[in-house]
Amino acid sequence: MSRETAFHPRLAALTDQWMDLFGYLAPSVVTDVADEYRAVRETAGLMDFTMLRKVDLDGPGALELVNSIVGRDVSNLRQGRIAYGPLVDEGGKMVDDCTVMRRDAAGDHVRFCGANDRDYEIFSGLAEGTEIQVREFTDQMPHLCLQGPLSRQMLQPLANQDLSNGSFPYYHFREDVEIAGIPIFMTRLGYTAELGYELWVDRDRALELWDALVEMTEPQGMKLIGMAALDLFRIEGGFIIGGIEYDPTVSPYEAGLGWSVALDKGEFQGRAGLERDRVATALRLTSVVLESGGDDASGAPLYVDGAEVGFVTQAIVSPYLDGKTLGLAKVRKEQNEPGTKVTARVGEDTIAGEIVSHPVYDPKRKRAKES
Repeated sequence: MSRETAFHPRLAALTDQWMDLFGYLAPSVVTDVADEYRAVRETAGLMDFTMLRKVDLDGPGALELVNSIVGRDVSNLRQGRIAYGPLVDEGGKMVDDCTVMRRDAAGDHVRFCGANDRDYEIFSGLAEGTEIQVREFTDQMPHLCLQGPLSRQMLQPLANQDLSNGSFPYYHFREDVEIAGIPIFMTRLGYTAELGYELWVDRDRALELWDALVEMTEPQGMKLIGMAALDLFRIEGGFIIGGIEYDPTVSPYEAGLGWSVALDKGEFQGRAGLERDRVATALRLTSVVLESGGDDASGAPLYVDGAEVGFVTQAIVSPYLDGKTLGLAKVRKEQNEPGTKVTARVGEDTIAGEIVSHPVYDPKRKRAKES
């Protein structure tokens, strides 16, 4: 049964359209998908992201333990920085895509965020017999995302610290911020390819934070965002999600995370499998534009000159592309070139399309990084 987040009472007063996301109730639509999309691209949108799993590892060797499991090399991650990459199993296959945060100079305090209950189980198992304490605290620290070009402008009057780009760069976190007098663990990242922040808060102050944010930001054009709009952002921005772009049979190389795998960092869980899959994995993540199909093109097989070369993981009608069908797709390495003509089988229809540069929206992440 889907769990309710700390923010559910406020959202339940606004919508009756719900879905399950990683075991939690999440609104699919709060007001109107088009309005929600436009807000994040032009002003800002507020989303409940509590369902992401949060794990703290505290004790001597915490960073080394995390580095022994994630595919990315986080051994030299600086304090206050965030690293993104895959958590892999013994065979080098995807468990989760995750962020790792180093909280102290010694590497004895690490914060981890993913979307799979296996994360905590893996860390707990490896920490047995060590001095490292592993704590899962997803429900104890719910969090909201404020995303959009005006997100800093909206937050700064409520904040006790400077949120400027120089003081708080992309893929950093801060533990000294208060918003409306409420202590916040704040990260600067997001899932929309826009300037944005995540605000983690103690559960007993969650609704207080919600009310303060809504009161300040709604008059400036902020909209509350559901998961249907989030699908538009993630596919335009090329972001992956567990259960769609990957499952436990998929390599990070197939899921678009090969760039983050550090085979030269020494031994770590799954290294041999990753080394094998770097060459052996046939499919690569990309983006495809189709002449039609919309949401129905999700899962459609893709063909080049009559030969099947891959499939669409999820497709949308893209506002950024003026209503064209855009999908994330996995295609064979040989065909993964922008401009490659493809056809998709959607029901009984054969629809023309092509592989395009990936991701489609702001591929260099300038809006998120440089704003």
